[in-house]
Amino acid sequence: MNVKKKRWMKIGIGLLSVVLIIDIIASFYFYNLAIERNVKDFLVGNSDLDVSAEAMDVFTEGDWREWNQNQEFEQIEMTSYDGLKLQGYFLEAEEPTDKTVVLAHGYLGGASDMGLYGQYYYEELGYNVFTADLRGHGDSEGDYIGFGWHDRLDYADWVDLIIEKQGPDTEIVLHGVSMGAATVLMASGEDLPENVKAIVADSPYSSVYDLFDYQLDRMFHLPAFPVLPSTSLVTNMRAGYSLTEASALDQVQKTDIPILYIHGNADTFVPTAMATELYENTSSEADLITFDDASHGEAFVTQKDRYVEEMEAFLEKYME
Repeated sequence: MNVKKKRWMKIGIGLLSVVLIIDIIASFYFYNLAIERNVKDFLVGNSDLDVSAEAMDVFTEGDWREWNQNQEFEQIEMTSYDGLKLQGYFLEAEEPTDKTVVLAHGYLGGASDMGLYGQYYYEELGYNVFTADLRGHGDSEGDYIGFGWHDRLDYADWVDLIIEKQGPDTEIVLHGVSMGAATVLMASGEDLPENVKAIVADSPYSSVYDLFDYQLDRMFHLPAFPVLPSTSLVTNMRAGYSLTEASALDQVQKTDIPILYIHGNADTFVPTAMATELYENTSSEADLITFDDASHGEAFVTQKDRYVEEMEAFLEKYME
């Protein structure tokens, strides 16, 4: 090998080494940014999360917040399959009922955020209400965010606990928003008891890898390769799951539970196409309802009449 070829080989190896080091640094950076449990400032000012003034008023100052604070939720602690202490909250209906809604909140949220939906199920439908802090959120333990994947097993355990508490005749609907929607969809592919009659998935993503791919391009103008495969390896090492296995799309292809998909057509944080793909690949009975001019997770507020009309029609078919 002549001197020139050796020189170019050294240059090539040097460049590859630099790229590899940068990729490793980027992988740990994105793990810390999105998955590790810590303060998340990167979403502040993200225009994809902008909502209408009407929705913002309800989210921040709606009467549902006062309602939530005035209810005497029973606090329930559960130990997860991997030893985490998780916190759940149960509110018994005013009149005895065998119907319970199990709510799942979004990224960086908490159980109390689902009072917006819980109030409706409680006051208008007469359901028992259960919600929980997902692992890595609120008062639940966990040093990472599961994006629904490990949470799917937690929610399967919560369902078993509710059936044990309420009796074998209890009927359950799972209702999640954003990451919570992905959580209940991921749970749908597990061996859930027949008590789970229906699922409402509001603004779900198809898989964690697909969501990160979309956001990596939108927020950082970076391609998926090589950052996401290496970030997935870091996530597997530190949180015990890969970005590719955390797939709602794979899970809904195995489910027999009816699913109502809800998505805003103006959602640029989780594109509506993801809900469409999920709907088209669901093995059970399913409906997809989209809302024009609604951004991420705001349809319940901005178009509430249609939202609850569609939701109640769906539940009437499957909640006996």
